[in-house]
Amino acid sequence: MLDIRRLRLLHELKVRGTLASVATALNFSPSSVSQQLALLEKEVGVPLLRKTGRRVTLTPQAEILVEHAAGILDAMERAEAGLAESLITVTGTVRLAVFQSAALALMPDALTILGRDYPEVRIEMTQREPETALYETWARDFDLVIAEQYPGHAAPRHPGLDRVQLTTDAIHLAVPAGELGGGEVRSIADTASRAWVMEPRGAASRHWAEQACRQAGFEPDVRYETADLQAQIRLIESGNAVGLMPELVWTGRTPTVRLLDLPGRPRRTIFTSVREAGSQRPAILACREVLERTARLVSSV
Repeated sequence: MLDIRRLRLLHELKVRGTLASVATALNFSPSSVSQQLALLEKEVGVPLLRKTGRRVTLTPQAEILVEHAAGILDAMERAEAGLAESLITVTGTVRLAVFQSAALALMPDALTILGRDYPEVRIEMTQREPETALYETWARDFDLVIAEQYPGHAAPRHPGLDRVQLTTDAIHLAVPAGELGGGEVRSIADTASRAWVMEPRGAASRHWAEQACRQAGFEPDVRYETADLQAQIRLIESGNAVGLMPELVWTGRTPTVRLLDLPGRPRRTIFTSVREAGSQRPAILACREVLERTARLVSSV
């Protein structure tokens, strides 16, 4: 009989790439991971790992085991969901990954409703960029992710993750208000000589913003990079930059910059994603239901 815990370690090595990463993710020491995988090799009677420089790679036999291990882990998650579904009370912990503007706009009200309607559900929320969070949810670091997708820019797809649309919001050109130098801007083309603030390279919003500028006929002068939208707003408010802002960031507050429509009035899509194996867990269903309710409230404001 193969040890499921050791199979999981082999699966984690496939997902994360290094023994050190597996050890960090599971709170083990690298030597413990190596020892457990060595025991798994003895159990199956064939080599599972081979040294490649300073790293280890999986043998073809290990790849076969990993494929079966993934199915076993999914079956265990479905079994846990079925057990939770049989209980009268909705209970359990949901590890949630969310990007900043959704955390600001949706989560305060959502957490209040969850605390009132589902007091036995514990939410552990972490801010993550959507591309990273989707991968980490597939890797079982999170149970639920709130992610985004920009027009014409597909968010990463991972096997076994579903996708349910939550809401959409408009994307605007944000320029300084009043006498701070934004009054003469009428379109994105008028910002060709301006300093821009954008998220760091690799973010979907950064790629989309650069493409929007290029379609308007210029290469943006990106002098400031930050993933913090509040910092972006301050740079625009103070007259030091222009940028692109999703509407959701202004939820519950009056815009402090001048917002201009973009050609075609593009909208960002916000969605939730979970592993299909755990999608019917009552705590997950409760979170999604409350998030959908909160998104409707925000959209109606």
